[in-house]
Amino acid sequence: MRILTRSFAQGLLVLAPIAITGWIVVFTVTKLDQWLNAPIPGLGIFIAAAGITFIGYLTGHVVGSRLVSFLEAGLQRVPIIKLLYNSLRDLFGAFVGSQRKFDKPVAVEINRHGLKVLGFLTSEHFDDSYLAGHVSVYLPESYNFAGNLIVVPRERVHPLDADGAEFMAFIMSGGVTAMSAARTMVDGAKLPPGQ
Repeated sequence: MRILTRSFAQGLLVLAPIAITGWIVVFTVTKLDQWLNAPIPGLGIFIAAAGITFIGYLTGHVVGSRLVSFLEAGLQRVPIIKLLYNSLRDLFGAFVGSQRKFDKPVAVEINRHGLKVLGFLTSEHFDDSYLAGHVSVYLPESYNFAGNLIVVPRERVHPLDADGAEFMAFIMSGGVTAMSAARTMVDGAKLPPGQ
């Protein structure tokens, strides 16, 4: 009975992520096909990817950037829409694009016993004199799209030598994903130059 239970649990561990990922992909492709009235299954996702790429290409040119500016100006006039749009724009901009914010992984000391939390340095300066010498750190939550913003004294924040995307994956997975993203350090030992 113990062998059967263990085998069932192992099978579930292997199949559940595959099945859930497959379901999400099929659901997304099916919905896109329905919305775009695509005659060929899977064509919707291709059309959507091509459209997103084309819009990205256009915004890199004068006409596209003016159109985006015009649309943004309209969205900025509606109070609730403005809040939603600005929040989403800043969130996506923090992950991709030329002004990424989640590219400075840090460890924050939270007590004198060495306990640390992992996050991303988002602001290194405050104009308010009350917050002089402080920085802001965003702490993503594991298995969640939420997080917390904390303001801490600068001396409690220590930069980490890690790739931002892999560092985020490490935090989001609750530390289950291996953090093999150090740029110059491996298990505390410095790599020779050029590696």
